[in-house]
Amino acid sequence: MTEPGLVAVDRHPIDDPAYAEECRARLDRNGALVLEGFLTAAALEAVLADVDGREAEAFFTTDTHNVFLTPPDPSVAPDHIVNRQIVSSKGCLADDQIADASLLRRLYESPQLRRFLCRTLGVDSLHPYHDDLSSINVHYHRDGQELGWHFDNSSFAVTLLIQQPRAGGRFEYVADLRDADAVEEPPDLAGIEAVLDDGAGVRVLEFAPGDLVIFRGRNSMHRVTPSRGDRTRILAVLAFNTEPGIGLSAQAQETFYGRTG
Repeated sequence: MTEPGLVAVDRHPIDDPAYAEECRARLDRNGALVLEGFLTAAALEAVLADVDGREAEAFFTTDTHNVFLTPPDPSVAPDHIVNRQIVSSKGCLADDQIADASLLRRLYESPQLRRFLCRTLGVDSLHPYHDDLSSINVHYHRDGQELGWHFDNSSFAVTLLIQQPRAGGRFEYVADLRDADAVEEPPDLAGIEAVLDDGAGVRVLEFAPGDLVIFRGRNSMHRVTPSRGDRTRILAVLAFNTEPGIGLSAQAQETFYGRTG
């Protein structure tokens, strides 16, 4: 069982296969699933107390990238989508900075939660990353920091908002700009350009501290707008693989964490 008092099981009966099937239908229909008030109020307070004020321990970085998170392509024009550079900036606590006794780790390692996620995602099993840094991350966005437009490389993301900034920090997305499961289908380059130039078709995914969010970001381009004010946006990322023994490359670890582990 998940740690008592951690998940608001009266609202989210994650042991019930019928509830998981309902969540799976919502995720398949919308590409995103927000489970409002997933954590109990007491659990959210404890998680916030554990990670708030630890920004000095985080690795802060500012990167430029294209929406596909791939290297530039000198064979096409500088203003081509693959060469248009976008800024992302954040701080990150890595997995080895999350205590064994923390509620975040208890949630991540809960067999009950993993069974629920497997049913909701339609996968057979979920596994932690095969390195010491990537499974649980805590992201900090200070005033002016943002996550630029991009597609995810993984087929799904599981996140938990811990603290909102005073303003900004909105999660925006545009669904189905590429079919990442059909490699022969090119992305909708005109649609991507319209988003970058004019904000065409942008929707806001609303969620609050304590909400669990499952998002299929490989097909939907998304970003987090700059945080504003003196209260940092704090988000926990619960990262899983569908196969065992998979870890980030040393180069990716250096990029995301400033070190390897």
